[in-house]
Amino acid sequence: MRAVVTSAPPGEVGVEDRPDPAPGAGEVLVRVRAAGINNADLIQAKGGYPAPAGAPPDILGMELAGEVAALGPGASRFAVGDRVMAIVGGGAQAELAVVHERAAMPVPEGLGWAEAGGFPEAFTTAHDALFTQAGLGPGERVCVHGAAGGVGVAGVQLAAAIGATVVATVRNPSLRAAVEALADGVVAVAPEAFGRLGPFDVVLELIGGPNLPEDVAALATGGRITVIGTGGGAEATLHLGALMGRRARIHGSTLRARPLEDKALAARAVESHVLPLIAQGRVSVPIAATVPLEEAAAAYARFAAGGKFGKIVLMP
Repeated sequence: MRAVVTSAPPGEVGVEDRPDPAPGAGEVLVRVRAAGINNADLIQAKGGYPAPAGAPPDILGMELAGEVAALGPGASRFAVGDRVMAIVGGGAQAELAVVHERAAMPVPEGLGWAEAGGFPEAFTTAHDALFTQAGLGPGERVCVHGAAGGVGVAGVQLAAAIGATVVATVRNPSLRAAVEALADGVVAVAPEAFGRLGPFDVVLELIGGPNLPEDVAALATGGRITVIGTGGGAEATLHLGALMGRRARIHGSTLRARPLEDKALAARAVESHVLPLIAQGRVSVPIAATVPLEEAAAAYARFAAGGKFGKIVLMP
C-alpha cells in the first residue's frame, strides 16, 4: 500500500510503499477514503510527539474514514463494506489502516468522504474537552481560542448546539465572518479582544501559554479552562491568587495516548451526542482543501502555512 511517512530531514514527509496491515483480534481493516491532517501530525513529522506503542511509528495520520475491507478475529460490530470513521494512534494516512472496532464510528448518511475523514479527531477532541472534561452546560458562556481550525470549528458548533453563548478568537480577520456563520449568536474577535467579553464559565484553550493569564482573569466564579493545544507556547506565568479567588480550575487533556477503553468511551459519547446533530444538519465539517495522497508534501506545506478555515484532507 501507499502511505504518508516521516522522512529525513525532520519536518519533511514523503509517500512510500509499505506492507499491507492485517487486523488483529477485535480489529477491522479499513480501505481509507479520506484522512485529515492535524497539528499533531505536523509535530510528529518534525520529530516530536511520537506515535504510541502499537501504532505504526513512521506512518502519519490520526483520523480516517473508509470502508471495512476485512474483519479480524472476534470483530463483529461492523460488516465488510460498512462506512466507518475513527481516531487512531497513527497510520491513518495510507491506503489501508487497522482500527479497533470499539474505536470506530459509523459514517452518517449524507456525510461525504472528505467530511468524514476530517470529523473524528476534531469533533471527538472538542466534545471530550468541552463536556467530559470541562462540564459545559446550557446557558453558560464559553470562549473558544483558535476557532478557525478543525477543533475550534467543532468546539464552536458543539457549544452553540447546547445553548451556550460562544465567543471565538480568530487571528485572521478574513476568517471571522465564516466562524460567526457556524452557528447563531457566535461572536468572533481578535485574540487580544476576548477578555472584555467575559466572564466565561469555560475556556477552550487551543493556543497555549500566552493566553493563560488573561484566560484566568476572564473566568467567572467556578470557571474551567481546558488546555488541549500549545502551538503558541507551552509555558505561562500565572497569578494563583486570581485562580483561587475565582474557585477556578485548569485542566489539560490529550486523546492520543489514552488506553482503548477511554477512546471507546469518547467514541460512544460522540455517537450519542454529535452524530445526531450531523444528521439534523446542525453541525458541519468545513473543508479547506482535499489533496490526493501522493501530494501529501504539498498538503502539509499548506497546513503549516496557516490561515485556513476548516480541515485539509488527504484522499488516497
